[in-house]
This record gives sequence, structure tokens and C-alpha cells, in this order.
Amino acid sequence: MTKFYFVRHGQTEWNLERRFQGGNGDSELLPSSYDDMIKVGEYLKDVSFAHVFASPLRRARITAKNILRTMKYRGHVSLRSNIAEVGLGQWEGELVANVKQKYATAYYNYRENLDEFEGQEFDGEGYTKAEKRFVRFIKNLAEKYPDDNILIISHGMALSFGINGLLQTPRMAIRERGGLSNTSTTILSTEDGQTFKVVDWNNTSYLNKAQNDTTTI
Repeated sequence: MTKFYFVRHGQTEWNLERRFQGGNGDSELLPSSYDDMIKVGEYLKDVSFAHVFASPLRRARITAKNILRTMKYRGHVSLRSNIAEVGLGQWEGELVANVKQKYATAYYNYRENLDEFEGQEFDGEGYTKAEKRFVRFIKNLAEKYPDDNILIISHGMALSFGINGLLQTPRMAIRERGGLSNTSTTILSTEDGQTFKVVDWNNTSYLNKAQNDTTTI
């Protein structure tokens, strides 16, 4: 059995300001998020990981570095664009409130009708492309590491879309399941590399703080 531990990066300035970041936007991590990274590391320190993969975006790389330092992980960290954040085109750097007004239909689809969220209205990547690259990568890892624990440090939308694809559930199941918080841990397991089960979802218990719409997507 392979277990995947998916961790979302630490909270950033744009998260706090409720701005979209996407695959090119990359604001600074908040000072408080470094404490949260240490807490993730403490939470995961007794798990033996065969390998660690992180998004190449700076906020994910720094999150990975600080988590692994706390864990005293001695292995290699591989950066992979397949787990980078969903490209959001003209939304990147924009306040959520402004996007909701300027791109009303696309924003509605993002919140209420993900079957139609393909990014064409704002030069974004969209659901289908993001999900496929993520799912393909994770399934390849499951084949390569059939009996190991793998740590993945990624992003809110990429994780939401990708995990939903691994679970083979309707797109709007994302909203029913609930969001993913900064420095949360979500665990999926698979016996055959094709069928995945949720072991733990959006665990933030070790952070010892309430989550809200600036920390959870």
C-alpha cells in the first residue's frame, strides 16, 4: 500500500488579503506560517518517507524546506511542475472580491459549477488540465513506490482538483468535502495505484488555531 501525505503550503500575504495567486503569482509567506511549518514537521516526524516532492513555486519550496528541517529528513526533495498551482491567468494577484465582480460567470463556475471551470474567460489553465497533470503524476508515483509513504507539498487548488480526480468523484464534491487549509495534511492511500481512499482530510489539529476563509480554499 502507498500512502500519500499532501500538505498545502504556508499562509501567504495574498492568502491573508484574499487574493488569487495561481501558477505565477507568489507572494511572501507570513511570519506566523513559519511556526506552522514547524508544527507540520513535528506532526510528521515519526513517519518514514521514501521520497518528498514539492511544487517549484517559492511558497511551496520554502514550506517544504522548513517542514523537512524539523523532521530531520535526510533524503532528496524533487521539484515537480505537475504539482504546481493551477494557472489563473488574469486572476493572479487580484482580490477575490474584484474577480467576483469582473468575472462573474467564471467565478460562479469556480464556486458553484466546476464542470464549466476551464479558465477560458481569464486565460487560465482550468480544471481539466490541472487535474490530469496532477493525477498522472501521483499514479506514476504509486506505481514506482507501491509500499511506501510519499510526502507532497503543493497548493490549494491543485490539491483540491487533483485529489478529487484521484478519488474519481464529481467535481462539485470538492465543495461538499470542504476546503484545504494552509499547512494542513491530507492523507490518501492506494493498494493498486488506481483506486484511492481518504485516510485523513484537511487535518489542522496540530496547528492549534481556528481556520477561516483566509487560510482555507
